[in-house]
Amino acid sequence: MNTKPLLPHSIVIATRESQLALWQAEHVQALLRARGHEVELLGMTTKGDQILDRTLSKVGGKGLFVKELEVALEEGRAHIAVHSLKDVPMELPEGFVLACVMEREDPRDAFVSNRYATLAELPQGAVVGTSSLRRQALLQALRPDLKIEPLRGNVNTRLRKLDEGHYDAIVLAAAGLMRLGLADRIRARFEPTGMLPAAGQGALGIEVRADRQDLIDALAPLAHQTTWLTVTAERAVSRCMGGSCSMPLAAHGTFDGRQLRLDAAWGDPQGRLPLVQVHADATVTDFASADALGQHVAALLQAAGAQPAPKL
Repeated sequence: MNTKPLLPHSIVIATRESQLALWQAEHVQALLRARGHEVELLGMTTKGDQILDRTLSKVGGKGLFVKELEVALEEGRAHIAVHSLKDVPMELPEGFVLACVMEREDPRDAFVSNRYATLAELPQGAVVGTSSLRRQALLQALRPDLKIEPLRGNVNTRLRKLDEGHYDAIVLAAAGLMRLGLADRIRARFEPTGMLPAAGQGALGIEVRADRQDLIDALAPLAHQTTWLTVTAERAVSRCMGGSCSMPLAAHGTFDGRQLRLDAAWGDPQGRLPLVQVHADATVTDFASADALGQHVAALLQAAGAQPAPKL
């Protein structure tokens, strides 16, 4: 007897209700509709969206943005969930998988300011807004004189706080600004040599229940293999380091033919140790070789003095 699940008449996408999350879900909706599927959205508010007065590292980390969506998948209220991959924990709960990773947008960080064109132009002691410990560690390595202040909320909320004069500049993901039609707010893009992106930054991942092979098959045409291999290596670094919102950790890969160069950086959460930066190259043609490169780079980080998060 064939027990393979049948593709639902209408695929329901669980999504956060922020403007950027809705753009991402609607983007996937349009791509699936173009392939003949009926698709609707289920908007949800996550704990990560509700708690805005504390940094993510102090309230439970990036998983706060995906837990409620996974519950909707588990209960059958939705079939797929679209995530910014950098918000997805390195280990998915049992019974869930990434069905596909889509082609990456610009993975770089963006310098946003109303008064200054570049980081170098900021006066000594200028206030820069970010709640990312990774960005904080990298900014302080570039400009130890800056005053880094926390900045939470969706993209428009962060821009409004900048416009109200709370900060001299803020740092946001270039991809989010571009997807929302706000690329004109970008004064400069940080090159990875100075501000290494987070693992998976700029890429979208689609999560499903592991037993839904019908949905996995339907989503396969949306996958971008080069991006998927790259972020697999990046996420392996983070997984091996126990990376979370409480660890300043960056990992970014670039392909040259079949050679993947993987750069990584680690900062001491307490700020007592210097920034550690390493890189390695390998021929990567499948997920296993991508994962192996990530594990190797994590080992290089630790050999250079980076400290993995203690296992709970």
